Parts: sequence; C-alpha cells; structure tokens
Amino acid sequence: PLGPAECSAVYQLCLGHVYVPRLHFSKSSHSQLKYHLFQETKEQKLYKIATELLMTERAYVNRLKLLDEVFCGNLMEEALKGTFPVDVVKNIFSNISSINTFHSQFLLPDLEKRMGEWESTPRLGDILQKLTPFLKMYAEYIKNFDKAMDLLKQWTDRSPQFKAIIHEIQSQEACGCLTLQHHMLEPVQRVPRYEMLLKDYLKKLPQEDPDRRDAEKSLDIIAMAATHSNSAIRKSENLKKLLEIYEMLGEEEDIVNAANEFIKEGHILKLAARNTSAMERYLFLFNNMLLYCVPKFSLGGPKYTVRTRIGIDGMKVLGTTNEDYPHTFQVSGKERTLELQAFKETIEIFHQKNETFKLASKDVEEVSVSLGKRAPRWIRDNEVTMCMKCKEPFNALTRRRHHCRACGYVVCWKCSDNKVALEYDNNKMNKVCKDCYSILTGEEKAEGKKKGILEIEAAQFCGSSIMCGFLQHCEKNKPWGKVWCVIPEKEALVLYLYGAPQDVKAQSSIPLLGYSVEDSVRAADPPASFRLSQSKSVHSFAAESDELKQRWLRVIRVAVTGEVPERPQPSDATDSAHETSSDSA
Repeated sequence: PLGPAECSAVYQLCLGHVYVPRLHFSKSSHSQLKYHLFQETKEQKLYKIATELLMTERAYVNRLKLLDEVFCGNLMEEALKGTFPVDVVKNIFSNISSINTFHSQFLLPDLEKRMGEWESTPRLGDILQKLTPFLKMYAEYIKNFDKAMDLLKQWTDRSPQFKAIIHEIQSQEACGCLTLQHHMLEPVQRVPRYEMLLKDYLKKLPQEDPDRRDAEKSLDIIAMAATHSNSAIRKSENLKKLLEIYEMLGEEEDIVNAANEFIKEGHILKLAARNTSAMERYLFLFNNMLLYCVPKFSLGGPKYTVRTRIGIDGMKVLGTTNEDYPHTFQVSGKERTLELQAFKETIEIFHQKNETFKLASKDVEEVSVSLGKRAPRWIRDNEVTMCMKCKEPFNALTRRRHHCRACGYVVCWKCSDNKVALEYDNNKMNKVCKDCYSILTGEEKAEGKKKGILEIEAAQFCGSSIMCGFLQHCEKNKPWGKVWCVIPEKEALVLYLYGAPQDVKAQSSIPLLGYSVEDSVRAADPPASFRLSQSKSVHSFAAESDELKQRWLRVIRVAVTGEVPERPQPSDATDSAHETSSDSA
C-alpha cells in the first residue's frame, strides 16, 4: 500500500497534468490514495482561502493608506491654510484614520505572521476574532457615508482648490483611474468580504477542527455588521445607476433623488395610433415613474431625450391585440397613453408603499402680520431631512436646502422659486416659499390635498409632548438609524418617529397600546437599548445613556397598558432638553 508521501507525489503529478503509464493500484491502495487526495485537497482549499484573505487584506491596507494619508492628508494640509474648513475634511473622511491604523498595524501583521507559520498553526478563526471588537468603527463610517458623499459633492463644486487637489491625486497611478468616491466605498464593501471568506472557510473546515468554534463566533458578529454594509452598498449602487441615467438623459431633473429606485430599462417599439407603424423607443422604469424616451443620435452627449413621464400613481395597464405585433400592451397614465409593455408589478409595489412616494401639499397656516417686516428665525439645515413644503427628501445633487427669507423654513428649489420685496431688508427682492409668496402678494393659493395621518410637524409637539428626543432605531433586520421620537400629550398612546426635530412629516408612528416592552440588552445591540414587540412587529431602540433609557421606559410602560403617562419630573425634562439641544446642534 502507498504511504502518505507516495500519495502526495502522485497527487502533485496529477496537478501538473503528467501522465503516468502502467500505474496500477490494488483495491486497498486505491482507497488509501483516494483518502489522502481528499484530505490534501481540503487542506489546500483552506490554505487557498487563507492566502486570499491575506492578499486582499494587503490590497485593502494600501487603499486605506491612500484614503487616510494621501487624500485626507493633502486636503487637511490645505484646510489648515484656511482655504476651506478643517471640519469639512474631518466629516468627509470620518474615522478612516482609526480604521487604517487597526488594519495596517494589527490585523495585517497578525495575518502575515500566521501565514508564515501555517504548517504548524493552520487556523484563521482566532485571528478574525480580534477584528470583531473593532467593527464599531465600521458602523460609524457607514453611518456617515451618505453625509460624506454630500459634502464631497458640495465642496468639489464650491472650492476650486478642493477640486484641484482631488483631481491631481486621482490622476496618479496609485489611484488606478478610480475616483475618490470609489475608494471611499472600499471600507463599506470590506466587511461583507470578510463574511464571504469566513463562510467559505467554515464549509471546508472539519467539524472537529479546533478552529471551528472561534471561526463560527467571528462569523456571527461579522455577519451582523455586514447587514449594515450591504444596505449602504445597495444604496450606493442605486445612486451610481441614477447618476448614469442622469447623464444619459442630458441631466434630466429629479433623476438623482434618494426616493427614486431604478427597476428596469430597455428598448421597445411604440405603435403609432393612426397607421400602427412601429418606432424605436427606450424606457426607464422607476418605483414612482416611467420615462418614455426617444433615442438621440449624438457623439459623446446624451443618448436619449425624455418625451413623456408617466407616474405610477394612477397608471393602468391593458393588454391589446395587433395582427402585426402580437405582444402589445397599453399603458395609460394621468399624463398620456402609450401602447407599451405591462408594469403591473411595479404599480402594485407603488400602491403598497403609497405613503412613501405620494406628495402631499401643506395647508397654509396662520401667519402673523409681521411676515416680511421682521427677519425670521431660520430653521437649521440639520433640523430637517425633507422640504418643509412639499415633503420631498433632500439630497446633494438635485434637491438641496434653501431658506425662505420670509418665514425661515427650509425648502427645496421648486418651493422657493419665487421672489418678493421684503420690508425688513429695505424692500429688496428675496427668495420666498410658495406659501409666503401667496400671502405677501395677496394671490390665492390652490387648495392642497388632505393631510395624511403622518403629516404632522414635529415642531408642533415640542412644547406639548410627554417625552421627546433622539433615539437610535432599528426595525426587524434593517440598519440602525437616528430618529427624533415624540410622544405627544394629545396622542399619549402613540410614538411618532421623525428624521429630524423640524420635519413636517413623520417617517412612521407606533400605536403603543398592546406592545410588550423588553429592556434586556442583546449582544448585537448597542448599549442602553430596549425593544417594543407585538406579533411580528419588533422595534428596537437605543438611548444615549442608561439613565435616558429608563426615562423612556417609565413613559412607554404606562402607555402600552392604555393609560396616559405623566411627563418626566422637571429635573429630568430639563436634562433631556439639554441633551436634545446639544444633539441637534
């Protein structure tokens, strides 16, 4: 019978595709050879995974150094000269320096040392377990990612020096012809990469292997962190696709919008109504609209011109018959009717999520006679996440924040596209919102739609709430996010969730009656967390401190029983107000 050494030699010959003539094995030798080949193949696969982890980690550390030491370093050096604010650079790159330090000085050296002694210590689980306590750094980076992209776009447009430094670095060979935005996406994508490699490693690892326990423990924690990264990746991929379409359509407005979700695109034939001749057209389908486009024959410019927009709201689809074209459908919307392809599934999704995509205009409130005579108190930019008039969410490209010079509200460009003379500013023409324009000019405002149940301004509750303040919130398996929570006096059994303290529409509401409250902190949850659960509905919250958590619990535990809770003690309310004001500043 062949020993392990002989089996290994034969295996190496097989790997080299060397034909060995007249090589015969007895039945027992064949079984032994098969066993040794199987064992060696499995070990080699484990080694291959470990090698891939090391090689990708080296490449990742190089990318982190590029972000931290080159991009961030050069921009910070220029910022210290006063060219642009230092805080801008800090907010763009967040905690990239800490992530770089950990990987370059700790994780990578540990991996290199382990691979050097792999024959005597073939294991990865204990190494990757050292990574898990530092995953909080990634949570901070991912949470800041959208804000970083907004700031990067804003200051690239605003500052020529800022733009020049970035373009100069991007032209270097080390950047690999990729933009700063692509490099900044690397930390977001890294955690899911660890998860994938660990899953593959565990598949090949024998059940009795001493490294299995450490590897499984590492995978549990890394997989949970990867859900946050995957959410950010999906958002960034959708954003990249929207940017591509934005360029293809010649910078068509409102394409790059956080509320837009790309679904499908493709060529189609449009049948003329009179002579049924077929004309080539192109469609872009989003969650809230269908763009009907005409191909444009131009070199280097936009590829298509938008001929018609059909909103999903009110869209109907009807199958039709045509002898020349058997597969025809008629799509009719409020705007126009076209014989196109059916989009029933998207229409159903739209109606299921109707509250997310429908616009609702705000009724005009009572305005004091001093409107336009006194300078208003401006609502801070960070106190709102949506236009205070049309309720559309803000973004960095097409829907930026503007202030109405009459009432101080934060509105989008569409809702501030009016000018009127203001008395407090020596009757100079100033940008005002559509409501203030109607009042100041005496024009009648068109009657708006009836308000939805969530269209209540958060500011209305500030002086008459039992409890309000910022909490971290997570529903089911969605990522954690910061929300402004309010339990109003008038609706003491309902918890309203807003994006910011001055938002004019709540993200959601939770009728507290009947919910069960759990205050134990699970391993994967942030400190000072608690949960509200009812049937399949589970909402997790986390406060800034355990003391603040207890205040919320005292109020919520009363509300879930159907009784009206009391306000916190004056000292508690004062402390909570201090925390809230510093948080929103």
